[in-house]
Amino acid sequence: MDYIIRATADNEHIRAFAATTRELTETARKAHNSSPVVTAALGRLLTAGAMMGITMKGEGDILTIQIKGEGAMQGLTVTADSKGRVKGYPMEPLVLLPPRDEDHKLDVGGAIGRGTLRVIKDLGLKEPYLGEVDLVTGEIAEDLTYYYAQSEQIPSTVGLGVLMDKDNTVRSSGGFIVQLMPDADEAVIDKLETNLKGISSVTELLNEGKTPEDILALLLDGLDMTILEKVPTEFYCDCSPGKIERALIATGAAELQAMIDEGKEIEMVCSFCQKKYIVSVEELKKLYSMAR
Repeated sequence: MDYIIRATADNEHIRAFAATTRELTETARKAHNSSPVVTAALGRLLTAGAMMGITMKGEGDILTIQIKGEGAMQGLTVTADSKGRVKGYPMEPLVLLPPRDEDHKLDVGGAIGRGTLRVIKDLGLKEPYLGEVDLVTGEIAEDLTYYYAQSEQIPSTVGLGVLMDKDNTVRSSGGFIVQLMPDADEAVIDKLETNLKGISSVTELLNEGKTPEDILALLLDGLDMTILEKVPTEFYCDCSPGKIERALIATGAAELQAMIDEGKEIEMVCSFCQKKYIVSVEELKKLYSMAR
């Protein structure tokens, strides 16, 4: 089962999250039939989105992370809610790139290229919160670390990883976020930095069978960690015929009339889960009347 652990340490001067997300990343891979490098990128962003999502408090709060890049993948979009549910899609799912020369790992940064990372938080207020930064590496974890420092002024360390099997299925996926709250003591910061330097990559930790609890125990060793909750997480798409109808109405009466004039049913596909919806000409006529 995929889940997220939320914890604090050093009398709440540190907050931390760790997640295992193999099942939801594999669900996304199947939905998009994505290549290994795209699956790695999408799995990393889905993992981050799930952890960031549960920091929101409202039932209807929605977090969206958008990456736009100049590389062949072009970008990714992920949305998450406060209940650990997350969904996402790549702009180009079939990108193939050779591994990086230096470490033979999937070249996520090369597939994304230079670009921007945007975080939108719809918290039910008049205007959503929006933060945007340039990509630092395109590897996603480093970019989110930079985002937290620049847009939210929260010193953070983000680690994300997806390990693929030779048959293109997901062997493991997960990550962590560790953040320093105001008034953290210098000795605590030094200890945390030492702990971070002592751990291997997220993919190696997961491949060794480490759980989110194990990962946080390593990261927060000697810092009096308290686990607050365990939250299930999953790939969840809430698309529906009603949402498809509203999307069609939003295109306007003129566009709907053009579809009707063709005299053929149309097929709509959800970007997030690839579910297909068939809309008949008669249904289009009803939507046209509503659009007018």
